[in-house]
Amino acid sequence: MTTAPEAWDGAAVASRRMWWRRVRELAHISPIVAVLIGLLLVFLLPPTIYLIKASLYTTKPNGTFDQFTLRYYAELFGNPRFFQNLWNSCVYAVGSAAVALSLGTLQAWIVERTNTPLRHYVFLISIISLGIPSVLYTVSFLLILGKAGPVNQLLMWLADSPVPVINVYSMWGMIVVEGIDFVPLTFLMLSAVFHSNDASFEEASMMSGAGIVETFRRITLKLATPGLLALLILIFVRAFESFETPALVGRPGRINVLSTDIFESLRNSIPPNYGQAGAFSMVLMAIVIGLLAWYNRLSRDAAKYQTITGKGFRPRAMDLGKWRFLTAGLLILMFIVIIGLPVGIVIYASLLPYYGGVTLASLKLLTLSNYEQVFASGSFKDAIGNTLILGAATASLVCPLTAICAWLSARRYRGAWMLDQLATMPLVFPAIVMGVAFLYVFLQLPFGLYGSLLSVILVSMVRYLPYGMRSSYAGVLQLHRELEEASGISGARQATTFLRIVLPLIAPSLITCWLFVFLLSVKAVAAQILLVGPRSQVIAVTLFDLWNNGQVTELAATGVTWMALMTVVSTIFYLIARRYGLSIR
Repeated sequence: MTTAPEAWDGAAVASRRMWWRRVRELAHISPIVAVLIGLLLVFLLPPTIYLIKASLYTTKPNGTFDQFTLRYYAELFGNPRFFQNLWNSCVYAVGSAAVALSLGTLQAWIVERTNTPLRHYVFLISIISLGIPSVLYTVSFLLILGKAGPVNQLLMWLADSPVPVINVYSMWGMIVVEGIDFVPLTFLMLSAVFHSNDASFEEASMMSGAGIVETFRRITLKLATPGLLALLILIFVRAFESFETPALVGRPGRINVLSTDIFESLRNSIPPNYGQAGAFSMVLMAIVIGLLAWYNRLSRDAAKYQTITGKGFRPRAMDLGKWRFLTAGLLILMFIVIIGLPVGIVIYASLLPYYGGVTLASLKLLTLSNYEQVFASGSFKDAIGNTLILGAATASLVCPLTAICAWLSARRYRGAWMLDQLATMPLVFPAIVMGVAFLYVFLQLPFGLYGSLLSVILVSMVRYLPYGMRSSYAGVLQLHRELEEASGISGARQATTFLRIVLPLIAPSLITCWLFVFLLSVKAVAAQILLVGPRSQVIAVTLFDLWNNGQVTELAATGVTWMALMTVVSTIFYLIARRYGLSIR
């Protein structure tokens, strides 16, 4: 009988042999794999090396490194504020993940597992919401929950209080805003999990006398455990590294997290404290690496939750009877909270000469002057154009590059396993950390790349490589090798096979990936805020600057215009997806 230590030793030996075999493969890799590995290393190694050196060396005024030192780490760990802000980051991330997962899970269950009316429209609403910049979404909740917002005004009237009842500039405010912002993405990712559950398990539970709530708690949720755990860690990581909400909500309330500490190290110091920012960045990146490694260990046991087989699988919806009207009401309520109120308050603010809350008197002041000012501004037109170019260029670079890497990796070409590893590596870089790392690189280049739109496009491309890789890899795995073998027997070269056989067949996955990367890249601000210049302003950074300058109504008009444009883009994609059967889950 094999003991546990012997089994562990055997697994360790097998793992070492596998890695040694992979290392030996690198001596015989094909030219195309070698070129792609070199290309990915060009994008990933310089920022990583510069980030490490910045935290370990003093910096001269010209930006070059001088003497080796551990002073930045000593100052970091010797400062009680660091541990307080680390705790703030953890509480904020846990709370945001709990809010997003609770609402997103309920939405996904109602849409995928029940016969609730109007449920199919949730997909369209969720896709449209992805186009709303995170800065605008955060600002909308500040207008709703702020001192002059309608919620505080109502609570002050009910409690007969002369002062605001709630303070949104607090930890709970950060958690609520960030958690609700993540709900649409949570729903889209969980909908596929619930859609794949075998209905026979739920039917057996209800036939045994269990109610809908008990079946949901004891059967549906347990079958979705791997997906829920994966999403929990993903949202925790993304909230832990997020910048927009902590910067706009936390900083005014004197609640700092690690991401805002990194930003302040560069923006509030003259000259910028690159060493301190580098040390903060390395610590934040190490924490993210640990969280992702933890998730990989948890995902090893996912096989025991598999329910899809080739026989008897039925992804049917559950008949709720009269309760379906209650779940329809819940969907409408969540739509109002997640989309209706934020969009409504921004539209309202955009029609005012100044924002002073929601009052009857302000209805007499409605004007279109903010829109006239926005459309007459050359900087706004430049920001719109730059953002569209940024999104389209990022998606157009990510999709074909990851498609080639995914195909070579899935078909196990020699050394192609490195392509998968390298393309996934940007996940360990929090957005603000990636911005800091590339800032170091661009400042050292002999030509003027810093501050250009090209620099922002390159950073966005690297940041979203993992999303393209996973989408393309899933598409390639659905293709049987026989199609490519038949092409080879007919005399076609590998390049021809890829272009004429593989690429057309994985086109649905690539189209979905293109729009997803487009929407994510145009709404982000953390990676871009340190890199944009006067001629490379994008919408998300413009909105951030307008809020800090107190230009609330101009921000609202700019945001409404951008939301209208993204609604058109998202709706067109949704209709195309429904028409051609593309996956939108």
